[in-house]
Amino acid sequence: MAQLATSFHEYGAWRDALAGSIVQLRRWLESTQLLEGDAARRLDVALDRLSEDKLVIAFVAEFSRGKSELINAIFFADYGRRILPSSAGRTTMCPTELMYDESLPPCIRALPIETRARFGTTADFKKAAAEWRVFAVDTNSPDGMLQAFKLVSETVRVSVDEARMYGLYDPEDKDQAVAVDRDGMVEISRWRHAVINFPHPLLKQGLVILDTPGLNAIGTEPELTLSLVPSAHAVLFVLAADTGVTKSDLDVWRHIVGDSGATHNHIAVLNKIDGLWDALKSESEIEAEVAKQVASVSATLGLAPARVFPVSAQKGLVAKVTGDQKLLRASRLPALEAALVDLLVPAKQRIVREQTQAVIERVTGEVRQALTARERSLIEQLYELRALQGKNQSSIERMLIRAQAESRDFEENVRKIVAARVVLARLANEAYAPLRLESLRARVLETRERLRKVRLTPQFFSAVKDYFQQLRELLRQSNAKIAEIEKMVLGVQRRFAEDLGWSLSPPMPFSLDTYLAELERAEEAYRSHFGALAVLTRDKWALIERFFDTVVSKSREVFAAAERDTEAWVRSLLPPIEVQVREQRQQLKKRAESVARIRDAQESLDARIGELEEALEDVQRRLEELKKFAGQARTLASRETAASVRAAAAADADTPAYLRVEI
Repeated sequence: MAQLATSFHEYGAWRDALAGSIVQLRRWLESTQLLEGDAARRLDVALDRLSEDKLVIAFVAEFSRGKSELINAIFFADYGRRILPSSAGRTTMCPTELMYDESLPPCIRALPIETRARFGTTADFKKAAAEWRVFAVDTNSPDGMLQAFKLVSETVRVSVDEARMYGLYDPEDKDQAVAVDRDGMVEISRWRHAVINFPHPLLKQGLVILDTPGLNAIGTEPELTLSLVPSAHAVLFVLAADTGVTKSDLDVWRHIVGDSGATHNHIAVLNKIDGLWDALKSESEIEAEVAKQVASVSATLGLAPARVFPVSAQKGLVAKVTGDQKLLRASRLPALEAALVDLLVPAKQRIVREQTQAVIERVTGEVRQALTARERSLIEQLYELRALQGKNQSSIERMLIRAQAESRDFEENVRKIVAARVVLARLANEAYAPLRLESLRARVLETRERLRKVRLTPQFFSAVKDYFQQLRELLRQSNAKIAEIEKMVLGVQRRFAEDLGWSLSPPMPFSLDTYLAELERAEEAYRSHFGALAVLTRDKWALIERFFDTVVSKSREVFAAAERDTEAWVRSLLPPIEVQVREQRQQLKKRAESVARIRDAQESLDARIGELEEALEDVQRRLEELKKFAGQARTLASRETAASVRAAAAADADTPAYLRVEI
């Protein structure tokens, strides 16, 4: 785990240092009264994003592939023994998340399987703390932790009807029928989902480990393939070297990948290569057999051979616990850990860097525009007042008349902002309308009613296909309004540029194409879970409820995110113009007042020039400070993790004490 721990520690230090630079920038803006409400919101969102940043690794496999042992070997070997249960047969019966939330004590929160009989996805139930059972974990006792973690493998025996009600039994499935005992009972997981809150060093740095059960649970919890697994930054698909890719393995793989072919964050782990070790074979023969298995897995899954890692998790764990470096090398576990470092950290750092830099550039750019406009106005005033030195009263009177006229002309232009705000509000409401929950609910109710009348499989498919088509059309309608809004704002900016010589950054590009893609993926997942065979063999009403519990829930998430982000984008459009308006109005007012005072008291001219010179120096100093703080944040964001702490220390040394942030 040394490579992973070092990499995660460096990434965490880089992330914390970057957050510290944003805090310094925010404090400086606040102390200089340059922090506008919209800029404050953007910086706060960026800070929240950094503080809540997670790196998610999903482990996916059929049962008995050694998945839990692999997690033990990579993450928990330092405890000197197994932490997650690992034995023959099923050890992970429900989807399990290992993470750390410092606001909670070490514990296991488990969602009872009975919740499957009620409406709501796992995500819905996560919002209801009362639904979960909480079990304490003694982190000082490895034996105690092992016993506590066995919770995820607990099962109960229920009647076939109850299992069917939970969606965990299909009478048409011959394999499941064999599992029914003489009393008509079947064994199922006691829990629907488990979250283990554990103060492991990597989990404290933001790592989240998602441990999924086999095909049966993946098939009955479509939320895994709709949300949890696709959102992971790395997916480790665990196979057994002695069996290669079996039919059930391939079914699991297809459930994860779907039809998208997006495997950029997928790694195949060919576990249990120690089963190929044979004292009667030479090392070259064993190596050739391993290479053959790797090539076969690569071809079957469509992954590059470099993404297939043969390992022995069991031998790797033993080697780490006993300090046997030769056995550790033979287990090939270090190669997999190095690949995880290369896959996880650079990709995640790039995403965080791009998001944070976009916020920094936008906020500092708008502040720079306001300060530059103030600087330009002060220079113009100084030029005019210096030209008045030695002039007569009539010249000053003409200058006052001109200043007052310019102020009136400016107020005429400002009315365009008021008109633009009215138009923007109307277009924004038209953009929000298709995304509102009421709009989605209407389509859901319409589809539910159609499904109730379904008698034939083609009718079922047609109703669901129309549902997704309606949702796509809603997003496209909103997208069209977003394009219209962007065009309107660009027109307003162009008029201000022509009339007042302003230079304004164009609106940040925004569209709902990302959410259209999310909807496409949800439909692909639907096809995977609710294919023709499912419609023909499962109870129709149970299938309909599963559809509405998963796919419709995912649709709500997509539309809620689309509405939230659209509103945030709309709110960001006019504030840059309004900041410029306030700045210009203030400078014009000061200018007219200054000339009026000079007219009434000629001797105040030199004093006013002195005031303007001081104000100009102050603005130019703030521009330099802005450049410094923005540069520090930009440099930290662009640095590689190894250099981030040193860069933060160097930047902090030049920072005033009242702005320093402890990292």
